[in-house]
Amino acid sequence: MLPSRTAQVALGRAVRDLMRAHLPAYRQCVAGAAAGLGPVSQWPQAGPLLVYRCTADVLLHPGAPSALRQQMAQAVAAGLTARQPTMRQRARAEMLRPRLLSAITEHVRSRRTQGPAADEPRDVLDAVIGAGPEEFTDRTVADLYLLLFQSIVGNIGYAVAWSLLLACLHHGPGRSWPWPADWLVREAARHRPFVWMVGRPVPHPLEFGGLPFAAGTVLSVSPYLLHHDPQRWDRPEMFRPERWNEPGGQGPYLPFSAGPFTCAGAAVAHSLTSEAVTALAQDARLAVSGGDARPLVSGSVLPRPFTLCRTLKAPAQAALTKGGE
Repeated sequence: MLPSRTAQVALGRAVRDLMRAHLPAYRQCVAGAAAGLGPVSQWPQAGPLLVYRCTADVLLHPGAPSALRQQMAQAVAAGLTARQPTMRQRARAEMLRPRLLSAITEHVRSRRTQGPAADEPRDVLDAVIGAGPEEFTDRTVADLYLLLFQSIVGNIGYAVAWSLLLACLHHGPGRSWPWPADWLVREAARHRPFVWMVGRPVPHPLEFGGLPFAAGTVLSVSPYLLHHDPQRWDRPEMFRPERWNEPGGQGPYLPFSAGPFTCAGAAVAHSLTSEAVTALAQDARLAVSGGDARPLVSGSVLPRPFTLCRTLKAPAQAALTKGGE
């Protein structure tokens, strides 16, 4: 939808800087959201809901129409942030898309008519409007915004779900994890990258791997397969967060693409995921039931449904009880 790589980079950086500035508020919100999650929660759908709750005000500022904010919350609850694995789930989510896109387009038209309300963007929609070319139609701006909305909420939400599931499946219940959140999130993104296949058009005739490719040919690369290449990774079939503390123990790693096409928000997305995992594991013992490490592959690599059991450790439970008195 963007006319050049330069425009892509400008938009990516504008959104990245906005999300980075929101990190302290997100950290505080996700700690409270984790505490209020309850002893039993249903995943992976809880992941996008948790992330949306803590990014709602930066995705669309509180002064935006309440009806539109409510529609966005409903879209997350319906699963619009990822390509759902079953036709029924997909149909339910996609039924909301036209109405949501129409409402966003109308709000874009209103904002562009009124002009910028502040020197700095108030939310992701302001960032898209400010960084996008002026000749963009309102509908194109809305399409871009919805794509970013789905990427932020869905990609991070499901990355949190994968991190929790894999950590619990590979470590005994009731015990604290031996890995820092940073290793855990990196290994989850290696073992089960949310985006399992990416494609790029070849810019000019070239030869790759001994095969000729004409300009315009779409060359597809699978992060999932590269992350499980036994010639590049040590025991890639195993979930081993400790590999991220082993010198030279990593192979090609591209959960956020690579090279000039690396996602501008990769570092921020990793931080948002790590903060959520840290908050959920803080002062708690985690276990899963119904968990299965085999992915559901549709447009994305989704975790199968599982139940997360979160039991507060004694001091934390006492503090929570006292705080509620």
